[in-house]
Amino acid sequence: MKVTWLGHSAFRLEFADKVVMIDPFLSDSPVFEGDPLDVAKGATHVLLTHGHSDHTGDTLPILKETGAMLVSSFEVCMYLAEQGVDENKINPGNHGGTVDCGGFTVSFVNALHSSSMMVDGKPVYLGNPMGLVVKAPGEKVLYHMGDTDIFGDMALVHERHKPDIGIVPIGDRFTMGGETAALACQRYFEFEKIFPCHYRTFPLVDQTPDKFLAALGDDAGKVLVPEVGETMEV
Repeated sequence: MKVTWLGHSAFRLEFADKVVMIDPFLSDSPVFEGDPLDVAKGATHVLLTHGHSDHTGDTLPILKETGAMLVSSFEVCMYLAEQGVDENKINPGNHGGTVDCGGFTVSFVNALHSSSMMVDGKPVYLGNPMGLVVKAPGEKVLYHMGDTDIFGDMALVHERHKPDIGIVPIGDRFTMGGETAALACQRYFEFEKIFPCHYRTFPLVDQTPDKFLAALGDDAGKVLVPEVGETMEV
C-alpha cells in the first residue's frame, strides 16, 4: 500500500486498483500546494471521518470529477447528497458497522470529537465522528483514528481489527496532544508503523511531532513523518 500525506488529516491510499482519498482538506489548507483534482486523480473512493470542513474539504469537486464513491456516516452522506453527490455513489454506515467497497472494506469505530458543518453561520449536526479501519486482501490493516481523544475502548478496536498501520492525531487542542497520543499507541495497539496527523496546519495546533516522538521513546522508530505530498510504502 502506498500512503501519501497531504497535510492535516488528508491522505491518499493506493492499493490494487483502488485510489482512496481520506478527509481531503486541500484547497483551503495552509500547507497543501498543488491542484486538489490532480492529487485526487483516479480516485475510486473518498472516506470522511466526520463533517467538519477541515476534513470534508474538497470532497464535492473530487467526487464530481472522478465519480468516486463516498464512504462516511449516514448524516454526512445525506448532507453531501443534498449538495449534489449522486445518491448511487454513497456508501453510508455507522459505529460498529462494516461496508463493502468492492475490493476492500471500511469498518466504522468510535472517535471522541464532534461533527458538524457551518451553514449560514450556524452549525448543522452531521452525526457522530468516527474512526475508519480499512482492510484489503494482501494489505496491512490501516486505522485512521479521525479526530479523537484517547478512550479505553481503543483496546476493543485493537482486539477486533488488529490494525498494523495507525494514522494518529497529535496536534492537541482539538484532538489528543503528542503525549496522550503516544499513550494511546503504546497502551492499546501494536502498530508496525504510525503516521501522525492533525498538526502543523494552523497556529492553534502543535507545529511538529516532537512531543509525540519524545513520549514514544523507543517506539519512535515506528513513526513515519513524511513531508506534505510525500508518498511512503507500507
